[in-house]
Amino acid sequence: MPTQTFFNLPEHKRQAIIDIAIEEFAEHDYKGVSISRIVERAGIAKGSFYQYFQDKKDLHLYLLQVAGEKKLELISTLQRPPGQGSFFDTYRWMMSAGIQFEAAHPELSRMAYRALYGDLPHRDETYARMKQQAHEYMQATIRQAIERGDLDPKIDPDMAAFVFTVISTEMGNHLFRRLGINPLELPEKRFKWNLEEIQPAFDQLFYILEKGMGPK
Repeated sequence: MPTQTFFNLPEHKRQAIIDIAIEEFAEHDYKGVSISRIVERAGIAKGSFYQYFQDKKDLHLYLLQVAGEKKLELISTLQRPPGQGSFFDTYRWMMSAGIQFEAAHPELSRMAYRALYGDLPHRDETYARMKQQAHEYMQATIRQAIERGDLDPKIDPDMAAFVFTVISTEMGNHLFRRLGINPLELPEKRFKWNLEEIQPAFDQLFYILEKGMGPK
């Protein structure tokens, strides 16, 4: 995490450093990211950078946290379609909103894909942090759905959040394999996907989640 010295900077200077660093991590794999380029573009001394962050890894983990927070922020501000009030409608809408996030923040999305699928030395730690962030959000959403009566009160919110977090992550991997897409080429190709190809997969996923797999 950044030091307090970083947070004491004027907001415009702090945001400039973040924006430049995001561009750097979006355009290069982790090993190719240069702190020298970042500080040169930001107009700060290299020594000042190490007053703000411990090292490149510290900066990278913070930027991924920022990306996750911005995604959740966008989801919370988007207007949901009328008549979609159930938990499963909400979850389907959330996955759709994720695509809108990629359109609004392509560099953040590219940075995240590089972290998940690129050559990253701290991949396990990065993946664990991103999953934890998603898990906490899903757990809160599930608790609210139980309180509204949308979900069975016997459900353990922590276990349910675990299931939905794993599914959300692995669904993307499944579609990449199914459609022969290299995730490192995203998000540019994301919007060229044939929705007719992926819609049946999503329909089947939500049918299983909502209806279960037992005989009717």
